[in-house]
Formats: sequence, C-alpha cells, structure tokens
Amino acid sequence: MSYCFNPLCRQPQNPNDAQFCQNCGSRLVLKGAYRALKLIGQGGFGRTFLAIALRQDALVAELPPVAPTQDLEPISYCVIKQFLPRQQGAANLQKATELFRQEAERLKQLGQHPQIPQLLDYFELDGEEYLVQEFIDGQNLEEVLATERTFSEAQVRKVLTDLLPVLQFIHHHRVIHRDIKPENIIYPHREEQSPQDVPLILVDFGASKYATTTALARTGTVIGSAGYVAPEQAMGKAEFASDLYSLGVTCVHLLTGLHPFDLYSVSEDAWAWRQYLAEPISRRLAIVLTKMLQKATSQRYDSAAAVLHDLTQTPRVTRSERRSPESTAQRRIAAEAELPPRTSQARRRLVMQHHQDWQEVQTLTGHTGAVTAIALNSEGTLLISGSSDKTIKLWTIPQGELLHTIPGRSLWSNAGHRDRISALIFALDGQTFISGSDDGTIKIWDVATRRLIATLPHDGWDISALTIDHTGTVLASGGGDGVIYLWNLQTHALTHSLLKHRDRISSLILSPDNRILISGSYDKTIRVWDVMKGGLINTFKGHSDGVTTLAVTPDWYTLVSGSWDRTLRIWDLPTGDLRRTLAAHRERTNCLAIGSNGHILASASEDGTIKLWELEEGIPLHTFRQSWGINALSFTPDGQMLISGSADATIKIWQRRA
Repeated sequence: MSYCFNPLCRQPQNPNDAQFCQNCGSRLVLKGAYRALKLIGQGGFGRTFLAIALRQDALVAELPPVAPTQDLEPISYCVIKQFLPRQQGAANLQKATELFRQEAERLKQLGQHPQIPQLLDYFELDGEEYLVQEFIDGQNLEEVLATERTFSEAQVRKVLTDLLPVLQFIHHHRVIHRDIKPENIIYPHREEQSPQDVPLILVDFGASKYATTTALARTGTVIGSAGYVAPEQAMGKAEFASDLYSLGVTCVHLLTGLHPFDLYSVSEDAWAWRQYLAEPISRRLAIVLTKMLQKATSQRYDSAAAVLHDLTQTPRVTRSERRSPESTAQRRIAAEAELPPRTSQARRRLVMQHHQDWQEVQTLTGHTGAVTAIALNSEGTLLISGSSDKTIKLWTIPQGELLHTIPGRSLWSNAGHRDRISALIFALDGQTFISGSDDGTIKIWDVATRRLIATLPHDGWDISALTIDHTGTVLASGGGDGVIYLWNLQTHALTHSLLKHRDRISSLILSPDNRILISGSYDKTIRVWDVMKGGLINTFKGHSDGVTTLAVTPDWYTLVSGSWDRTLRIWDLPTGDLRRTLAAHRERTNCLAIGSNGHILASASEDGTIKLWELEEGIPLHTFRQSWGINALSFTPDGQMLISGSADATIKIWQRRA
C-alpha cells in the first residue's frame, strides 16, 4: 500500500507499485527514494508517515532528486514528517517554516545519541517541508501499559535510568523536549535481546525548543500534552526542569495505570498518586518522584544528573543494622527498599531494652539561674552549658568536673554576654564554640584558652537559634525578628538573609553536605531552604501553635518537630509528608534529641518530663520525671547517656543500665 502525501486527497490509499496517486495525481515517491505506507500521526503542524527508503543512498541527507522508477525494492523502513506551512496562514508561514528547519538542525545534532532516532534526510518539495528519520520498531510505553496494566518499581527505575542520561544529553545541547510522555518513549524490538536489556528510545522532537538564556525567561508557545505539562510550561515558559516534571508524571502514570488527571487533587492542589499504587515502592523512589513533581521549579531537580544521582545513591547502612542477625539477602533487600524492616521481635527487644531503668548518675550544679542551653563536642567528652544567669560553663563528661566559667558582662568582665544565654554550639573540630544570647550578640570562643575570639556584628533582635556547618565556615542564626542570617566564619561577615518566617526562629539545622537548612518558628511553620541558592524548597504546616524545636535523623529522611501545642510530629523530610502525630506532653515541648543510630527519640517538656520513643512507630519507651521544666537535651555520641538542662538550674546526666 502506498499512501498519498497530498493532505487534501480524499482517497490516499494506492497500490504498492503506483507512482502517482490514482485519486489526485500527486507523486507517491519523494525524491525517487521515499514511499509512504500509512499515516501514523497527525497534528496542527503536519503529519507523520511510516515509510520505506527505496535506495541505500537515500539514507544520506541532502540527496539530489532523481527520476522515480518502478522496480525499486525497499531497503529500510523510516519515518517521514511532513510539515504543512500552507495550513498555518500567511502570517505564520515564515515563522512556522523557520521552526521546522530549526527542528531539522536539532535532530541532525541530537540524532548522534544512540537513544534518539537519527535524522536521515531533510528537504522541501512542492511547497511542503519533509523530515526523514530512522524508524524505531517497537512498542511505546502506553502500549506496554495497556497490556501490563501497571509497571513495577523495577520497570519504572529502568525508565528513569534509561531516559535521564538522554535528557541530560539534550539539555546539554540547550534543547528542551517539551513533550515527554509514554507515547514518546519506545521499547525497541531486538530479537537477540530481552526488553530489559535494550535501552529505551526517546522520540518525537516536534515540540522541542532550543533554549537560549533569554528564551528560558521569555514567554513562548504553550505546547505539550495535557496532564504531563509542567506548570511553568503551561504558562509558555518551559525550562529544562519542565522535562523532568513530565518524566515524573510519566512514571506515576505507569506505576498506577491511571491518567495524570486522576492522580492530581484539585481541592488540595497537589499530586495524590501514592494512594493509587498497585504495589508499595521504595522510599527512595517515592522521594525522587515527589521532588520531580514539585510545582515550583526551585523545589524541583535542576538537572537530570541530580535525579539520577539521588535514584542510584547507595543507602547507608548503620552500625546497628550491620550487627543485626538478618541474612545478607535480607539486608540487601532492605537497603534497596530504603525501609529497613525491623521484625516485631526486634522491635520488642528494643522496647524492652529501653524499658529497663535509666538512672541518674550525675547532677551538675553551679548555675544560679535556669539552664537554657547545652552542647556536647563530637567526642562527647566536653559539655558547655548556658544559663539565664548570663554565664557559660565548661564541664568534663562523664566525670562532671567543672573546668571553667565564662562570666556575664560586668564592670569586671567585658567579654561575656549581657543577658540570658539562648543557644550554644561546638564547631566540628571542637576547637571553638559559639554562643548566642538574648542581648542580640553572637560570640565565638576558643575552647582551649576560654578566650573570646570575635563578636559578630549582629544588629538584629535577640538570638534564639544557632547551627554550624561541618566545615566550620558557615553559621546560621535566627532570632526574635524571624530572620535567618548566614555568616562566613572565616571573615565574620554576614553573607545572606532568609526572609520568610513571621515570628521568632526557634530551631535551625544544617545538613551534613551544607546544602539544606531547616528552620522552625513560632509562626507555626517549618521551612526547608537551599543554602547555596538562598531559596525556599518546602514549607511544612501542621502544628496548631508555634514550633519550638526540631530534630533530624542521621540519614536525613525523618524530621521531628515539637510545639506549644504539646504534640510531636514526625515528617518524611524529602517529601514533606506527615507520618504521625504523638500526643507527647501535658505542656509545650521545649527540646528534642535523636540517638546516633536514628532509632531513639527523646523529647522534653515544660511539664518536667523527658520521654524516650521508638521513632519509627512512635512507641513510648521510658519517662524521666523532674519537678521543673526541661530546656535543653542531648544524647552522647554513643547513645548510652542523655544530658538535660533544667529550669531548676541543674544539669542531669542519665545513663541506661547495662
């Protein structure tokens, strides 16, 4: 069967050997080399045909036209895209033709990649523009889904690991595809290989766009497929991240078998695909897909390489998991799933261990006012404490020996603070520590000499939270004005301010790679920031009153928050999902601490209690009781001791009995 290229022909089917259409008389063999077999696609800009190349040299672009012959045999299948500029109107003719030729240039360059169809020819004939591309014999993902109903996690991971390098390649060449969807991703047929061993092919660059620096910011044509288009692309401002969004939508569609329109909650203005999963997926894949689907580009991945890195990063196995009696196979499965399974027997052992009596082994006295802040060095051998009496004290652990007292500012000492010590933190190397105070100052101290190194030129309100990066070069501070300040500790200069919170900053935490900052505030919100870009990544809302304290597990997957509302909330940090809420205390939660293994949570309250919890399930393990409120809390690095600072001016060291 030969198919007529004339878009106005009413009977386009013709015999195989016909040279001219029997209905309209149009030529059926283009350039004496290409014959269309059937129409396989049609849109506002043109049509796509399955065709055959009738000569071997037809596979080389820019062939000179030759007279058609009747005895030519097919050499290779190909795809012909016919552009119809006459249907675009006179006003759009020049622009449409230019865009089609630009597509040809892009395909000529991009077709060098083995997972993108190669451009074979490009020419103009009888006022129509034509592209000839390599034909990919296979099924697209939508056709595969129709047979299998849903994809497994392994299949979706293959989609990502196959397609992300392709997107990285085209983005490197400044091209945005703009139409990533299952129909444009093909499983090629290879008789000698199974489908899982053959890389997927990305097709149809008809909607693609070359992205100059100005083009990324300029409103352009709204193009793409409904349900798969990123919000900014729907506004005519496609970015490289728009392709990542569309690939994420493709993946959740494949996992659930439902159209994207059915996976988006209009009332919540958010994706709700997880509840429709046919089978559970790993936490890592869920985190990656959630980030790919973020509406704001600042919260989405900025490159395909970053997605691939997070998807394939090897999960860290903790010491406790290495010691567990599970088999090697079980540990491998657990690591791959990123949800390390604890059997009910293991959990019962954990609960029983921590139900054993903890005992108070030391009470440190010396402060004359409430203990308001404590910090341990990385070895757990040195403790610093601050108080409403304006002093800072250094102690040995576990001996509890008082080494030194830094007095508050007075006529006899002008180095110390003039008001309550509100925050303390050690640098990672243990050679310096930093103090913040209600007097609005931040001071840096030498541990060995106990001398003041510097006072940062802070002009804000009282200091309420401090955190430092692992290199000891970046300090973040927060205060009563709700502003977060970032400091360069080498130059003592203020480098950046983060302005989103509307009330006092209560807690700050920096990630180990120094890229992410988490902040809690009395404005009831928790915010996640990109430190390098100074932008907001996510906002967690759920507490009915001010957020007073935060803690993060060592693997940075779980965030715990405490509040004036007397509850603890446990969040999935990468996605922002709330896992559970614990009714923890009778009064506000003042402070939190998580053990080094990431399994045990300690919370302390104004009601004078400290509670231990099994973090994953929120199981209560043990309760300490004091008569006064607890203001500060910290585990020693080995998790065997817990240190608390109280409004009764004492510091208590608690130890679990062997």
